[in-house]
Amino acid sequence: MHGPPAARASDIPSVTLLTEGTYPHSHGGVSVWCDQLVQGMPDVDFRVIAVTGTGREQLAWELPRHVREVDALPLWGPPPAGRAPRGRALREFLTCYEQFLLALLDPDEEQHFARTFYRLADHATEGTLFPALRGEAAARLLARLWNRPRLATAAARPTLYDALTATDLLEHALRPLAARVPAEGITHAVSGGLAAVPGLVAHHRYGTPFLLTEHGIYLRERYLGFRSEPYRWPVKALMLGLFRMLAVESYRCAALVTPGNRYNRRWEEHGGTPPDRIRTVYNGVDPAAFPPAGPEPETPTLSWAGRVDPIKGLETLIRAFALVHQEIPEARLRLFGGTPRGGEGYRTACEKLAADLGVGDSVTFEGRVDDIRDAYAAGNVVMLSSISEGFPFTLIEAMSCGRATVSTDVGGVREAVGDSGLVVPPRDPESMAEAALQLLGDPETRAKMGESARLRVVEQFTLRQTISAFRDIYRDLGGLRPVQQLPRQRPESVPVMAMAAGGAG
Repeated sequence: MHGPPAARASDIPSVTLLTEGTYPHSHGGVSVWCDQLVQGMPDVDFRVIAVTGTGREQLAWELPRHVREVDALPLWGPPPAGRAPRGRALREFLTCYEQFLLALLDPDEEQHFARTFYRLADHATEGTLFPALRGEAAARLLARLWNRPRLATAAARPTLYDALTATDLLEHALRPLAARVPAEGITHAVSGGLAAVPGLVAHHRYGTPFLLTEHGIYLRERYLGFRSEPYRWPVKALMLGLFRMLAVESYRCAALVTPGNRYNRRWEEHGGTPPDRIRTVYNGVDPAAFPPAGPEPETPTLSWAGRVDPIKGLETLIRAFALVHQEIPEARLRLFGGTPRGGEGYRTACEKLAADLGVGDSVTFEGRVDDIRDAYAAGNVVMLSSISEGFPFTLIEAMSCGRATVSTDVGGVREAVGDSGLVVPPRDPESMAEAALQLLGDPETRAKMGESARLRVVEQFTLRQTISAFRDIYRDLGGLRPVQQLPRQRPESVPVMAMAAGGAG
């Protein structure tokens, strides 16, 4: 019996990957996922539109030849060229901009978001948007508008300085509107938010099919992140209004949404995505590339891998380790991963916390490691302390390496771990320490958990399944075969790999 014929290049449409702060300019779980996807489909022409920080970022990945082009869209580099509108054109712009701002601030005005958003995209293409936003009229418009008594922002009495701050942030956040968007093929946003903007514009202008994959819930992470931002509440309200409406528009326009776990699926359904346009596709790894890690270290060691970032909850992990250290004075905590630009202050704060808790000499920041498998092998137990996740690669990689894990109950973590690891509440050092001590004190349980974890990966979370799922999805959305309609299911009953025969940064 013969299997299906190999796909030809003409069987799959060209794909424009849409990223923000990840592939191909930085490392991390989502970037790994993108690289796996691209490398796994050498017969597909890929293009990348990457939202970056300054535009000076170097490529962090060696791109295969079938990645035809990378367009970087810097948020904080020099502003796009153009000329500000004047006279009647300026008045028309300000009318549109006022309705756009109201859509972000007033729930009763949300119906105007799409129309004004795409009109602003036209202004970006014409070269008038960003000069207009840098002009005095735009800031003064916002200063008047959000002080209207019926708007919630009025209670905080926002100032002209607040308006200048918010307008500047908006000008930067809207720069992806100027992207050169594809009229053919499909666009595939690998996160919500700003990465999705070129895909939304392409869908609006040309009907280009838009696919959205969410590893974490972008809107939720923006709410978490803005808690610590130095801006006053009216500024935060405006920016979070933008991210909220981008999420609504993304879910409305997506031909398909592919969450990495059932937790994300529930957010997406709550955000308005019809259930029959959602297919859960878990991240996968190659078990042969992540074989059993071998002997454990002789010194009791907890290891962690990831980027040094507040979303990773390292303060909780360090506090938990301090409690472990009280019981096992020789214990060590080894943290593997780079510190992204702008995150140096967070790392310094974590180092100070360790010193203040008396464990500074037992906590080491190892930096990026050439072979991530060394990070998992370095610990008797691998830790994950995040306050938000999708379906984390570090967790399933550690599981594939046969290490017992202690993880926070966020995103799709519980779905990944099942009964093959311990799961604790986020931001709870005492529970995390208790779980770590339980495993450090029981070598037999650690070994059994590690074996069970690897078996779980082999059975459910392989890279082959992930690539197969997205190959089918690309063909569906490109119109190269009838779209496979899935039976409607409750989120709790979605199969592990909705698109893959036999069966997530």
